[in-house]
Amino acid sequence: MLAIFFRMEKLALRSLSSWAKITGTIASISGALIVVLYKGLQLTSTSSPLQFISLHQPLNSTQMKWVIGGLLLVAEDLLVSIWYIVQAQVMEVYPEELVVVFLSNLCLTIISAPVCLIAEKNLSVWRVELDIALAAIVFSAFWGSAFGMVVPTWVVRLKGPVYVAMFNPLSIVIATAMGVMFLGDTLYLGSIIGAIVISIGFYIVTWGKAKEETIEDFGVGSLETLSNPKIPLLLSCQSEV
Repeated sequence: MLAIFFRMEKLALRSLSSWAKITGTIASISGALIVVLYKGLQLTSTSSPLQFISLHQPLNSTQMKWVIGGLLLVAEDLLVSIWYIVQAQVMEVYPEELVVVFLSNLCLTIISAPVCLIAEKNLSVWRVELDIALAAIVFSAFWGSAFGMVVPTWVVRLKGPVYVAMFNPLSIVIATAMGVMFLGDTLYLGSIIGAIVISIGFYIVTWGKAKEETIEDFGVGSLETLSNPKIPLLLSCQSEV
């Protein structure tokens, strides 16, 4: 929606590729809602000691924090979408992914460091030792801040913000599968149905984007010429030359 608003994405209601993008997006969102809100038949038994909060219980202070956290995640997704739009504009002027990511991480560090020091005033906590905490920091820095930001920035420059954003619903499928395999979470029928719907929506959007790029690369004029049965193919090729 933001890409259309900022005229970075074309939306023609008479175009099959545009309808594919709309349908695929709705399917991806619907599949994500199915995974989160619908459980259905229990397919595997849980072996995890974690207890999930029931949505039918009255909200207490702990559950209210979950609500606030959910609202903050919604705000984060909105800001991330805006960041994709800004990235696309920046990469058109300055197509250097490593420099852009470095400056982004530098700004994030400058902003978050004072907040972290205010939230945790015990300076002994910030002491880094050779333990699992250091491994977690290195892993997060490499996969989260470096690899996890360079690759999307590179793809934004090549394909645009929509191509990057449509991979986000797949993270729900991946998180569900990894939760079942490594954390012993319970697998429900709703998760399977939602994953299938998300995958279908992702494929439809990908097909629509590929169709749109093919038309743009080939040229509308060439398509009209080749689709006209009254003009021979050899003559049309000569006219193109």
